[in-house]
Amino acid sequence: MKSFLKGFVYAGRGVAYCIANERNFRVHLCFTVYMFCFLRLMDFFVISNAELGVLLALCALVLGFECINTALERAVDLVSSERSELARIAKDTAAGAVLVCAVFAVIAGIVIMYQPEAFSKMYAYYTEHPGMLAILTVSIILSLVFVFLPSYIKEKKKND
Repeated sequence: MKSFLKGFVYAGRGVAYCIANERNFRVHLCFTVYMFCFLRLMDFFVISNAELGVLLALCALVLGFECINTALERAVDLVSSERSELARIAKDTAAGAVLVCAVFAVIAGIVIMYQPEAFSKMYAYYTEHPGMLAILTVSIILSLVFVFLPSYIKEKKKND
């Protein structure tokens, strides 16, 4: 039982590594959080439980592929210290897998969430509640900091 629980700790460390070190993972995570906040905390969109399940599965797929991509990139870096064509192909192909998942997740999200009346409700809501618009704006700014600041700090340390 103890080794079973340790597996969750190791998996959590892997996800935490991706959050701390992978900008694209943070981008996907932010989009996921915003989408589900608009779907569940606000009542702008009307979707079925099946549609919600599809969106959850697609978000999990994209985030999971980002983790796999990171693992593969680090493994390639470990065994191939010099730049080789095969290492580049492995890394590019893994990144391409994430891109394919993300593009189709976005397309599915558009198909499910294309509800012009929902966007009209959102506009009306934020027009009538400027305080909530301010909170949304601050949250977007904080999300941008969350996404880009760690990469900026890492790049700055690398150059110093």
